[in-house]
Amino acid sequence: MNIKLSIVLALSSLIVTSCGPTKKKELTNMKTNSGIDLNNLDTNVNPGDNFFEYANGGWLKSNPIPAEYSRYGAFEVLAKKNQEEIKSIIEEVSTRTNIEKGSPEQQIRDFYNSGMDTNKIEELGIKPIESVIIEINGLNSKAELIEIQAKLNMKGLYPLFAVYSSQDEKNSTEIIANLSQGGLGLPDRDYYTKEDERSKGIRIEYINHIQKMLELAGETEDVAAKKAKEIMAFETILASASMTRLEQRDPHATYNIRTINEISKEAPGYDFKAYLSYLGLSDLKSANIHQPFFFKEMAKAFNTTDINTLKDYFIWNVINGNASSLSSEFVNQNFYFYSTVLSGVDKMRPRWKRIISSTNGSLGDPVGKLYVEKYFPASSKEIMVELVGNLRKALKESIQNLDWMSDITKQKAEEKLAAINLKVGYPNKWLDYSKVEITPDNYIQNKWNCNEFSYKRNLAKIGKPVDREEWGMNPQTVNAYYSPNMNEIVFPAAILQPPFFDPSADDAVNYGAIGVVIGHEMTHGFDDQGRQYDKDGNLNNWWTDEDAKNFKAKTQILIKEYSNYKVLDSLPINGELTLGENIADNGGLFISYAALQKAYEKNGKAKNIDGLTSDQRFLISYAQVWRQHIRPKALMRRLQEDVHSPGIARVNVGVANLPWWYSAFNIKEEDKNYIAPENRAKIW
Repeated sequence: MNIKLSIVLALSSLIVTSCGPTKKKELTNMKTNSGIDLNNLDTNVNPGDNFFEYANGGWLKSNPIPAEYSRYGAFEVLAKKNQEEIKSIIEEVSTRTNIEKGSPEQQIRDFYNSGMDTNKIEELGIKPIESVIIEINGLNSKAELIEIQAKLNMKGLYPLFAVYSSQDEKNSTEIIANLSQGGLGLPDRDYYTKEDERSKGIRIEYINHIQKMLELAGETEDVAAKKAKEIMAFETILASASMTRLEQRDPHATYNIRTINEISKEAPGYDFKAYLSYLGLSDLKSANIHQPFFFKEMAKAFNTTDINTLKDYFIWNVINGNASSLSSEFVNQNFYFYSTVLSGVDKMRPRWKRIISSTNGSLGDPVGKLYVEKYFPASSKEIMVELVGNLRKALKESIQNLDWMSDITKQKAEEKLAAINLKVGYPNKWLDYSKVEITPDNYIQNKWNCNEFSYKRNLAKIGKPVDREEWGMNPQTVNAYYSPNMNEIVFPAAILQPPFFDPSADDAVNYGAIGVVIGHEMTHGFDDQGRQYDKDGNLNNWWTDEDAKNFKAKTQILIKEYSNYKVLDSLPINGELTLGENIADNGGLFISYAALQKAYEKNGKAKNIDGLTSDQRFLISYAQVWRQHIRPKALMRRLQEDVHSPGIARVNVGVANLPWWYSAFNIKEEDKNYIAPENRAKIW
């Protein structure tokens, strides 16, 4: 990269050569000025056996996981910092007396205050959702239930399935309607279908949870127990018809354009036309139905299931979807199941943190606008633009030098790379929430008003051109993303902070952290899913058959590496489910390192800093981005649900494919994570 960062040389005479790690006792007395806190390392660990522990062991020992977290690492630490900053913004606006109604300040203040008014919330109990429950109980026909379903969608609740707008996969200039499977209370369809002891135990706990929630809502124990089993049975029908997460990774399998008449014929038993008209989509002619088999089975189940069971199922969706916003008895039971049972967390976050998260979720743009005004320096955006330019050049050269891809496919790959759009920091225009009614004394209604605003806005896009300036993530989010349909990479303001990005650190540290993040997002355009989209964001095969075959052969190496990596002693990672993210990590590391060499050509290569070579700093910086504690239950849950590999594997498998890791830390064949050169993965 060619970024204007200060390069600070070590003041100590201690130098680490590339033949091995420095001992911790030698490091702790030295001033850290490289952007790496040497106390975070544990140099008593052999880097070849566990580089994750070597780079992060000191931090892990000094920062035990707080009781309120299921996972705690760099992302969570930075997110916590952002919450505190947002809280300071809210506290500041709360002191103002003359705030214009509909302004971001008024909405944020009153939304937050309504969520923090625990006296009012406790006093109301179930009353905020009681009228909806009464309305559902009073229904006499399934036709009325379909109308209620549309009303619930406006409140952010999606029983049975979901309808929303997105870009047409094969015509990225247009927005179309989509129908997608849903309606489950458990996080994934496999929780309903797997026969291992953990899944069986969770199903028992889930039925008990439904029963307890229904009792809190006023049902007797016997009635609640009966209804809980019936709700579970109905959800199991939906789950059994659902696509797996792995199946949904095939974008061709989830692209099925149908007219509304065709959908009605293929899935008889549910009145799709009536439902769409209740959503204001009576003129809709066609839609993409993501999972045709699911909708066929869903409609059959809707048609054959007793109306009272369906009403109970809908009521359960209302209770479950609002439980965290009701009085403490609902909040506590909801926390017990979704946080303690599923993720192993025993302590709830302080209420102010939960309401900050809720405020962010409901008023993302208004919060983001105030956040960037106060906390995001313009200089960070300038540096990022330059940094991305260097990564783009490095990936272009890598594509040109590939020995497994033909020239014709290389040319199209370069065209796609050149077309990748970059968004940094925050959007050029903010959404206008001014007409959303927010009051200081009705928390759930405030959430519903925000949900209705967002959902109506989403549906209103159908049939209209794509807004290329729109963001899919708020600027106060500690994350980044690549959109295959937009062919763009987006880096919100919140992630442009240490340990991801540090303007005062040297090039190697920034390339190991934010540089790899950039390369990761770029590579998503060329992973197993992203590669199927062309430069304009259309699902379109631009590969020769031979090149596609070669690519898949390369990916098999990564699938094998991650599938063979065990966590919690015996649990494997799903190398196929996590393939896209693993490809992106692999590409990000190689591309960022190549870009770093380009930065040295202009800026000059830094000497050893704090006793660490530039290659060591790059690798440690990468590893420290993924430092994290994670509870066993949370890890087991993520192994089933998450397309990302656990942090420890992202580090240990990631660096084991890099030639310079072996030289930087004197890795030997007998080391645990050693991979023979001929077996290492390098795709891009």
